[in-house]
Formats: sequence, structure tokens, C-alpha cells
Amino acid sequence: MNILIVGTGYVGTTTGLIFCELGHKVTGLDLDLQKIQALQAGKLHFYEPGLEDLLKKHTDAKNINFTNQTENAIKANDVIFICVGTPQGTDGNADLSFVKNVAQSIGQHMNQYKVIVTKSTVPVGTAALVTSVIAENQSTPIPFDVVSNPEFLREGSALQDALHPDRIVIGTTSETAKAIMRELYKDFSCPVVETHPTASEMIKYAANSFLALKISYINELARVCDKLSINVNDVSNGIGLDHRINPHFLKAGMGYGGSCFPKDVNALIYTAQQQGTPLSILEAVVNVNAEQPIYFIEKIKQALGGELKNKTIAVLGLSFKANTDDTRESPSFTLIERLLAEKAIVKTHDPMVKSGVPHQMLTIEETVTGADALVLATDWKEYKKLHWESVKPLMKQPVIFDGRNMLDKDQVQKLGFYYFGISNH
Repeated sequence: MNILIVGTGYVGTTTGLIFCELGHKVTGLDLDLQKIQALQAGKLHFYEPGLEDLLKKHTDAKNINFTNQTENAIKANDVIFICVGTPQGTDGNADLSFVKNVAQSIGQHMNQYKVIVTKSTVPVGTAALVTSVIAENQSTPIPFDVVSNPEFLREGSALQDALHPDRIVIGTTSETAKAIMRELYKDFSCPVVETHPTASEMIKYAANSFLALKISYINELARVCDKLSINVNDVSNGIGLDHRINPHFLKAGMGYGGSCFPKDVNALIYTAQQQGTPLSILEAVVNVNAEQPIYFIEKIKQALGGELKNKTIAVLGLSFKANTDDTRESPSFTLIERLLAEKAIVKTHDPMVKSGVPHQMLTIEETVTGADALVLATDWKEYKKLHWESVKPLMKQPVIFDGRNMLDKDQVQKLGFYYFGISNH
């Protein structure tokens, strides 16, 4: 098939390249000329492990091309995937401005039957909205179908998730569109859920919100464990071995962040409130997540004598998780803001985040030199594998605050560090 991907972020680019792997011809459409030129040259404008190699492979083989010519791209392709951003609006709901703009362009330039697929994370009812906008912008009625096909990609492992999905969700009431989507995904062996577009849209929000719930649950539980001198890692392991619970997303830390969980949880809460059925559990999830970095700051203050003024704090890790350069809603930034509010001197490092960040040093050594304490805020392998014997003499005080419980407590203590984790007794 000839497939158009509208939006060349990590979802759009990954989706397009996977379809190239399956033998389809793909066009990536974006209005940002710089992004288009970089992608056409085989260079990603974001970091995602393994994806740039795949990009170079398929640009060289001419299986994928990139353009900012909207009309030509819409007319030349049979299936159109909408992969644009849906940022959180001021009311807490998803902002569908970009989705509506794409739908408007499709309506204006459509020349024959097409399947339009919403891949972006969108609120319940968006498929119907897209259908309406397309129809309103057609000068001559041309048949089309809109399908909800949410993505379930994790930043840092998007390529693996796209190649080996847990499930594929197809939301449509059209048998024609359903047949085309089945053909598109025929080479995957995972379960395929075929349902109504509204159910498909809800599945995405429900999945992300449930994972966020697990994170906030173990983080709040960690606070109780801290008071009782219980190692929360032991609790996580003990309950995670129950197959009904499983161990995923039960690792205590400084809270969730990124481009998905915060806005998706808020969007689902908004949807529920609009229906007069508040989701009190998810409202608590948001509150716990907002409080978690503050809880960690209090641990730092207590350990450093109750005051952080003029204390030099080295923060290692700025991305919201390892293997991505995405800093959106990163707990690290909440932590840094609170440290600065306490009049601390903050120095930062991240292996991938290199621009637009205050106080950032070029090397780990420069970051930790003279530090009264070091905070591990992102679980990069580079930090776990650090030669900690060399770090200790650089610091003013050998104090580690492990916001990811990623280090071996006994090992670093043997090296002479004072170690504080998240309820890591």
C-alpha cells in the first residue's frame, strides 16, 4: 500500500519505518521543513535507540520519503495515518487543534476513497469529529472511512514495541476499512482487538492511566514503608510475582513524566468529569505524582541538615526516563525547580539532553566536582556503571540520593558514600 504518515515525531516516524519493513511505500508529511530535510538525509531530530539505522536503511532504499507538500501527499496515498501531537489544553483535555487541521486538509484535497487512521492519542469521540471535519471540507462528496488505531509505543523502546506489539487495536464500523487494516497488519502474530472507534479510543487512555496508577500506588506505598523501615523493593518483588499484578511499573521512584502519562491521565479525568462521573482514583494518582518529588526533596533537606541554601547539588539525569531525550513533564525538572527555590546551587548532566537546560555541565566529572550531594534522577545505564570510586574524591560530601533505587546500596556504602534511596532500607 501507499501510506501517508502525517506528523514525524517519534510515533509517526517509528510507525512509518515499521510499515517500510513490512514492504509498504511510505511518505512522511510535516510542515516543519528542517525536520523534513533532516529525515530525508537519514537523521532523526529526536533520540530513539535503533531508529536512525532503520531510517537510513529505508531512505537509502527509497522506501520512505519526506515532504511538506500537503496536497500532493494526500492525493498520492491510499491510507493516511494522523500522528500529530495532542498536547494538554488549558482545561486538562487534549488539544485537538493539530488533528483538526489535518482533517481539514484531507477534506480539501481528497481525490478518491481513503482510509484515515487516528494514531495519535485522542479523546473518546475524536473519530467522529475527524469524520465530520473531513466531510465539511469536501467540495465534492468522496467516500472515506476513519479508523481509530492507537499506538502503544514506549519512548526508549519504541522500535521494539512496534516490531513486537502486545496487541493491535482497530476501531471502525466499516467492513471495507476493517479489511484494509487487517491486510496492513497481517504479518503480526499478536492479538487483534476489533471494536468500535470510541472503545478503541478509551482503550488507549485506560491503558496509560492504569500504568500511571501502578506507579503512584508503589510510590505512595514507599512513603509508608519508609516510616516503617521496610525496603519497598522487597515489597515490589513480593507482590509483582503474583501473575495477576506482575512486576511492571512497580518500581518506586520520583514519579512518572513524559509526553503521555501526565496528559493522558488528565484527559481521561476531564472526559469523566464531563460525563458527570468523576474518576476519584485517577485524581488521587495525579496528586500522588505531584507530591512525590517534593517528598524526595524533604529527604534531601533532612539528610543535609534541614537547609539547602548554598549547598551544591549535582543532578544526574534530565530526561523523564532512560533511552530518550524527552524532558516533557520530567520529575527531574520539578526537583531542580524545588532545589533552586531552596537556594541550592544546581549542576546537571544527562547523556542525551544537550540543549535548552540551565546549569548543565559537559561531563559527569564537572557536574559532581564540589557537590555536597548527588541526585540520581534518571536511570541511565551510564550512571549505574559509573566508576564510583573515582566520583567520591571529587565531591565535597560523598552523599548519594538515589531517586530511582538503581544502585546497590551495600556496594556504594562500602565505598564510603552516604546513601539514601526511595524507602530502600
